[in-house]
Amino acid sequence: MRPRRLLLLGGGHAHLHVLREFAADRPTGISIALVSAAPELTYSGMVPGVVAGRYRSDECRIPLAPLARRAQIDFSIGEAIAIDAASRRVSLALPDGAEKVVEYDLLSIDIGGAMARDTIAGAADHALFVRPIDRFLVELAKRLPATRSAAAAAANRRPAGNGQAVASNLGAVVIGGGAGGFELALALRARLDAGTAVHLVSGGPLLAAHSAALRRRARRALARRAVALHEALCPVIAHDHVVLETGGSIACNVAIVATGSIAPAWLRGSGLALDADGYLATGPTLQSLSHDQVFAAGDVATRADAPRPRNGVHAVRAGPPLARNLRLVLEGQPSLPYRPQRHALSLLSCGDGEAIAEWGRWSVEGRAIGRWKDRIDRAFVALNRVA
Repeated sequence: MRPRRLLLLGGGHAHLHVLREFAADRPTGISIALVSAAPELTYSGMVPGVVAGRYRSDECRIPLAPLARRAQIDFSIGEAIAIDAASRRVSLALPDGAEKVVEYDLLSIDIGGAMARDTIAGAADHALFVRPIDRFLVELAKRLPATRSAAAAAANRRPAGNGQAVASNLGAVVIGGGAGGFELALALRARLDAGTAVHLVSGGPLLAAHSAALRRRARRALARRAVALHEALCPVIAHDHVVLETGGSIACNVAIVATGSIAPAWLRGSGLALDADGYLATGPTLQSLSHDQVFAAGDVATRADAPRPRNGVHAVRAGPPLARNLRLVLEGQPSLPYRPQRHALSLLSCGDGEAIAEWGRWSVEGRAIGRWKDRIDRAFVALNRVA
């Protein structure tokens, strides 16, 4: 019997392609619903630019309701809190505090990851967490007024603020040694006045998952812009400083945790196959290893046969095969395998209009790369915006 109820859980990058695909050719005789924890997707690739003052926050947001409406898909706001794979039910927390259970015949999950808030002592009370992204931008705006540095104003023809640097007595500390932490530290450097200290606490080797060539460029980029790098762990965050495992401390006005995502804890009670870290385990067709009526893509999933880094590039690339296989299953046909590319293009913003590109062991940097990244990011948002 063919599925009659398709539930798209989450408004992530892969589901954007599903929405566009179904808008062009919607499967018939099927009830389709999209449930997202937020009314819009905040495109992560442009968030450092928002922090630096190079974009307005609305420029990186993709409203989900118009996309769903165009595809004749029911859209609602709700945050998943449980899945019962055996009975094919998803429990949702609604904005008004109520809970709701939704049943499905076919489920596709693209909700992204979560963040651990208790790994660093004091972080939950004193730090900002980069996820959820929309909440992070709101909270950061309260700490850093909507102004931008003179360097950013000169490099961008579309100023987001009044062209003034943000004054601060102490400084900012970003905790996290991946691409997100690197970009945020440089974004803050572009945003804050020259007298304000910016520190990056990487917790180990900077950008360890990337090539040696990119790591060298990244170190030089930080040094040229006077961002202090500390390749040490941060065990404690207080209201006005962070503590390093080496015994020293760094005074700051704001501490930002950008240590990457973890799997939502509630998945462990779902009955779905998970990997060792609690992420949804999928196979070549993006279907759950334990329940073939469940698909998953993006940060919440791990390809057991072909593990890949959790980043936006791989999430976007999963969109077309996900849409294709959902359609095939809805039509009663077998799904097809998808082999993700081994290497993905990385474009890291330096906050001031320059960027670093990496493909495999190859890397290059400069203002032209920054313009290239800007075009790619704006094009992605424009592709998914519907009036």
